[in-house]
Amino acid sequence: MKKYPTIGVCGLDCGLCPRYYTEGISRCPGCDGPDFSDKHPSCSFITCCVRKRNLEVCAECSDFPCSKFKSDEEYQKLEGSSSYPSYKNIMSNLNFIKENGIETFAEQQKKRIGLLEIMIKNFDDGRSKSFFCRAAGFPDLKKLEDSIEKANQKIRSDNINPDDKKTIAGILKDIINKNSISDESRLS
Repeated sequence: MKKYPTIGVCGLDCGLCPRYYTEGISRCPGCDGPDFSDKHPSCSFITCCVRKRNLEVCAECSDFPCSKFKSDEEYQKLEGSSSYPSYKNIMSNLNFIKENGIETFAEQQKKRIGLLEIMIKNFDDGRSKSFFCRAAGFPDLKKLEDSIEKANQKIRSDNINPDDKKTIAGILKDIINKNSISDESRLS
């Protein structure tokens, strides 16, 4: 098993994936986490990187990027999915790890996961987890922190009932979209 299951061998943000936060048997344990091979028995990235080369991520390999990877331009063109982390960050994540090390990336990821967990716990209406997961994966953490704070301020100033999850989720989603956290015009 890997030391950092929230960081995909291939560069995916596993700790920012809605399936990582799902309860029940469809929950993904993260990259090479407990029971991962039962759910994803044929992951060629794990076979090559972890099992054959004893590495944590492909960025640590002297052959990176190998033929298993698409170009960054190809990843940018892939359609997003509500049940899987964004492919758009694969090459930037791995290049960051290659330049700065896995520990530095893991610390940054820990901050993102913390913000995501706040959004899920305090703002999720049962339909917004995927949106929050995508928001947590985009570059500017400060804008995301500011969005959460602005949402909290609006909820307090408008005296919104904490049980009104639909309104609370809508407030944060609107603020995130207005702050243009993503490189896309809107996350929804």
